Amino acid sequence: MIIDERMSVFIDSLDKGNAPFLDEVEKCAKEMQVPVIRKSMQSLLKFLLELTKPKSILEVGTAVGFSALLMSEYAPADCRITTIEKYEKRIPIAKENFSRWGREGRISLLEGDAVEILKALEGSFDLVFMDAAKGQYIHFLPDVLRLLAPGGLLVSDNVLQEGDIIESRFAVTRRNRTIHARMRDYLFELKHHSELETVILPVGDGVTLSVKSG
Repeated sequence: MIIDERMSVFIDSLDKGNAPFLDEVEKCAKEMQVPVIRKSMQSLLKFLLELTKPKSILEVGTAVGFSALLMSEYAPADCRITTIEKYEKRIPIAKENFSRWGREGRISLLEGDAVEILKALEGSFDLVFMDAAKGQYIHFLPDVLRLLAPGGLLVSDNVLQEGDIIESRFAVTRRNRTIHARMRDYLFELKHHSELETVILPVGDGVTLSVKSG
């Protein structure tokens, strides 16, 4: 935990909750041991959707579709969502969730490696939600910034690695050192990029909010 667990539980207890179908999707995901965005991140995302009212959203990392469904529920009715997923076992579950809850007309699922898909994408997006392989964020960034509209918002989840981000690389397990180094590079780039104004928040497992100039 990057904040006191009791405080986190207290804050979450005040939340008014989601639409019932989202509770069902979240419950099923947890039964399958598929991680979904935490309650605090859900609350922040709903706030940001209400604040920015995006007409187009790009999500990198679909999993079983929970966060895409949440965004489709709380974004404006005419908002269109494009989401990317490469893990073959989760793709049919996400598709079934989108179909079951009548969102296939608003959510487009692109299958494959996000690095390659992002390079081929055209157009622009008002909001980008980054929630994929943490070690790849730094590699996604150039194309994400190309696709992000001027004045658009980039939201990156799980950036503080349960607090390990502040540790020396030698204090991190060997198998996590590459991710640790890349995430530090990513955070530095977000804070120093000439086109971005970024804040890092200790929400959930850490989130960055980056606004593109223009």
